[in-house]
Amino acid sequence: MIETMIDMGAIKEYPQRIVCLTEETTETLYLLGEQDRIVGVSGYTVRPPEARRKPKVSSFIAARFDKIVALEPDLVLAFSDLQADIAAELIRRGITVLAFNQRSVKEILQMIMIIGRIVGCEAKAQQAVASLEALLKSIAESASHLPSRPRVFFEEWNDPLISGIRWVEELIEIAGGEPVFPELRFEKSAKNRIVSPHEVRSRNPEVIIASWCGRPVKKAQIRNREGWSDVIAVRLDNIFEVKSTYILQPGPAALTEGIRQIHSVIAKACGVEVDGRLLHAPWETRE
Repeated sequence: MIETMIDMGAIKEYPQRIVCLTEETTETLYLLGEQDRIVGVSGYTVRPPEARRKPKVSSFIAARFDKIVALEPDLVLAFSDLQADIAAELIRRGITVLAFNQRSVKEILQMIMIIGRIVGCEAKAQQAVASLEALLKSIAESASHLPSRPRVFFEEWNDPLISGIRWVEELIEIAGGEPVFPELRFEKSAKNRIVSPHEVRSRNPEVIIASWCGRPVKKAQIRNREGWSDVIAVRLDNIFEVKSTYILQPGPAALTEGIRQIHSVIAKACGVEVDGRLLHAPWETRE
């Protein structure tokens, strides 16, 4: 009989060296107080600022495989089909990969819970999720006091025009607005959420929120689109930018700073001052 001796003391129950290929998983680990486990991050990581001191190992659709392997991770966290090729190559190199595909507010909260379980801090994850849910509820309560629910076009990209992905549209609803392309939210691929300028004009949004995936929004370009001078949002200058790092990352940022900014601009468009005093909503006077 041959006995295999295993040093159980050397086995770690939870991953100790984690590479995050997108910002939202990095931010989640910081939110849970488990940032010391992170040994590599995406070069696009912005939040939290201190995470940028971690070794940068990837862009969104490309990765430095040799550098990742050299970091000896026991887990790599990826996101969506856009990173499927990266995940496949890492798996071929013998690395464990977990790819998330969250597209809704509920799925973002589930992602936080899953990461909490993976790193052995489920209680902290439950507390974080409860706190985020409470924030969303408080914003929904605030939104219920707005004088109206304006029609909102969320512009995820400018050429071609792309409407908002599911979690963004859900956050707009929580924050007090009504998305003008609700039927497109379930399309996971951006190419399936392309809309024409004419379609946007025909739905006549009262608020436009733009977030051009890392590029600065040019409001003049929006205002000067052919035929858009009669769009209520353009006529009343209800054109706002929310930086992509706050709203297009399906993680804690979108459920905190992202929805706060959306609620703020919707309230401003409704004529609500920062102190909460209700004013007349400007489009209520339109002919």
